Amino acid sequence: MLFRKKMQKNCFHCLHATIVSENEILCTKHGVRSGETPCYRFKYDPCKRIPPRPKAPDFSAYDQDDFSL
Repeated sequence: MLFRKKMQKNCFHCLHATIVSENEILCTKHGVRSGETPCYRFKYDPCKRIPPRPKAPDFSAYDQDDFSL
């Protein structure tokens, strides 16, 4: 998933971009842009990707006896 061949082109994940605010980025090629508009100079940088948080485990199926020795 980190190195997919068909990655959605998003300027927030671009090598040339620096995040200025939630909705704007500073591109070294095009200046200030909105983050959702991709360009033809897009180059994916996996270090800029923020992965989703993992789901918390569900312990409701266990009893107190399962946790005792």
